[in-house]
Amino acid sequence: MTVEEFQLFLAHLEEPIRTIALVCVCFGLRISECLALKWCDVNWFDGKLRVERGIVRQQVDDVKTIYSGKLMSIDAAMLEVLKTWRQNTQFSLDEDWIFASPVKLGRLPVSYPWVWLMFQQAAFRAGIGKLGTHSLRHSYRSWLDAVGTPIAVQQKLMRHSDIRTTLNIYGDVVTDEMAQAHSKVVELALPRKVIAN
Repeated sequence: MTVEEFQLFLAHLEEPIRTIALVCVCFGLRISECLALKWCDVNWFDGKLRVERGIVRQQVDDVKTIYSGKLMSIDAAMLEVLKTWRQNTQFSLDEDWIFASPVKLGRLPVSYPWVWLMFQQAAFRAGIGKLGTHSLRHSYRSWLDAVGTPIAVQQKLMRHSDIRTTLNIYGDVVTDEMAQAHSKVVELALPRKVIAN
């Protein structure tokens, strides 16, 4: 998905789906990882996110691979998105799901089928056709490439166990490069604010 298509898509989303889409596209998370986030996974002081679990068919389990459970940098603008959502959700305690389901009284996150349906409806209204939740992970990878992120950094940010999954090159990276690449993707994803004169 292009940046322009994503912006059109985002304009047709309401909370919490809007924040779910931003988390998926700004971190490259699988939907199972995004929905399984809890507020305690966010380190507000250090600006870090820990992905510790996944949820499939409302069953909580480990992340897909050992490489999936990495500590990730959170850009300041994305941290503000999360703070705003935390202020607006009725489930804001540290042990609450970030995307807790009001239908389930917060005991479980919102369901994947509901998220998928909301994505489909927004994509249709935006005129971009069908859109799967995994499309945001693919967009994240494309945007990392578009902003000139080295392939080794892409592998780390995508949390692939084997660089061949990302491409076919290997190299080591430093955390600063990962944070810079994440910030560039957040800049692409978040709607630009119009500054009044």
